[in-house]
Order: sequence, then C-alpha cells, then structure tokens
Amino acid sequence: MIIEFTKYHGLGNDFILVDNRHSMEPILSPEIAIQMCDRHFGIGADGVIFVLPGQDDTDYTMRIFNSDGSEPEMCGNGIRCLARFLTDLEGDATIGKSYRIHTLAGLMVPRLEENEQVTVDMGLPQLLAAQIPTTLGSPDDKVIEQPLEVDGKFWLVTCVSMGNPHCITFVEDASAIALSSLGNQFERHPVFPQRTNTEFIQVIRPDYLKMRVWERGAGATLACGTGACASVVAGVLTNKCDRICTVELPGGCLKIHWSHDDGRVYMTGPAKKVFSGSYFL
Repeated sequence: MIIEFTKYHGLGNDFILVDNRHSMEPILSPEIAIQMCDRHFGIGADGVIFVLPGQDDTDYTMRIFNSDGSEPEMCGNGIRCLARFLTDLEGDATIGKSYRIHTLAGLMVPRLEENEQVTVDMGLPQLLAAQIPTTLGSPDDKVIEQPLEVDGKFWLVTCVSMGNPHCITFVEDASAIALSSLGNQFERHPVFPQRTNTEFIQVIRPDYLKMRVWERGAGATLACGTGACASVVAGVLTNKCDRICTVELPGGCLKIHWSHDDGRVYMTGPAKKVFSGSYFL
C-alpha cells in the first residue's frame, strides 16, 4: 500500500498531511502514524493530519494523530498547515479565502493571508475546571494561579482549554526550564485526567511573551498554536499581558488577539510546505 502525503510546518511544528476526503474515518491507524512520525525510521513529524469530508455544515473535517498515536482535539499550528494543504488540493490560494473546519474541539475557521500567513478564529477559551478538565479547584470555578506541586516544587498554574487542555505557569527565565524532565511530570499529573499541554511563559513586555512548551502526546515541540492562545488568555487573567500579544516560541513568533468585543481568540502565523512524497507500507 502506498500513501501519498505532503509535509508542512508551522514554526517548526511539523505535520504529515494526508488527503482523506474519500472517507469519514482516517485511512491510517495510530500505529502507522507512529511509524510515519519517527524521525529515523519514518518521514519524521510531530503528527499526522487527515483532511476528511465536512460534517455539520462545514467544508472539511480535521483529524490528528500525535507522534505517540494519541488523538488531540485540536492543533493550532496544524490547522494552519491544513489550510495551506487545502489550497494545494483545490488549486485556489486566494488571499482572504476561509474554510469552515470541523474538529473534535468544535468549528475552526482559518483564513488565508499574504506571505504564507494564516489567521485562525480559535473560538472562545474555556476557563472552568470541569471544562479543562482538571481537579484543581471546584468544577465550576476558574483555575487561576493555583499552586501545583511538581518535582518537589510548587508552581502557580492557570488552566485554559482551547478545545484541548493547557496548564500555564509564568517563570522568570523560560530558557532555564528543564523541559525534558518537567514536561512529562506536568502532562501526566493526577490533577489532569486527560493529561495536559504545559506552557512555561516569560513576560518580556506586556505585549510580548516568550514561551516553551511540552505538548501532550508529542513532548517538547518548537511551537504550539493552541498553547500560545491559552498563554495569552492566562496572561490577561493574571494581569501579566495585553489582549494583543506576540508570543515567541523556539520556532518563531505568533500573533495572538483575545478580542474584548466577541471574546474569541485569533491566531496569526505561517504555514509552509516542505515536500511531497509517497510512503510505502
């Protein structure tokens, strides 16, 4: 069996895109996705993204398998890559064109911009403990700067869901964080029944944050779009940053806007095609 694919990246967060428009279910198993994502024995990626037919009055459906085979609800960098992949499939890269994408986190609407940029309406952040989900605090309360013990230290964490769970903690120096040892401990902490993504945020200025991220199911990555969105929301909730903010990640910068008018979060960043090929199973 031969699988045709195209690889894209959003700020170094890289994905294998597969045209799955002929079926409502991914044509590959999580086990095959793990093989494809292997950087030594496969193509190499943080995840595999499938473009499926639309449902519930949407243009397309997006499904993702992480590099460990797990399935996240959404991926901010991934949906920008998906939008660029759709321009290749349709042969239409008109600036301003948008897509209505069904995801496990709900409706997402990416819009094509100039210079390989894509703006995504990421929807309303969810802030209640039950929505994250986390057992930090009561189910109907927000989790803002709550102490959480990890690796023998108490961290003040704020939790936000952008359709997937995020645990954000603000630090003096993001580059000094031992991400490889701390990330997995945060991800699998018992207070997060569905595990969590974790962002370590350094405030450079109120309009500029520096972020390092440990992604649930993928580990340390160069960028996380939903994480950048969640971090700005957490920064506003804790009076640490503005609603319009640049978030610097190891792979580059994203522009995030948590709108005061409609309460929705908008993310703008690049998505770049790397190469196309065939994978032999």
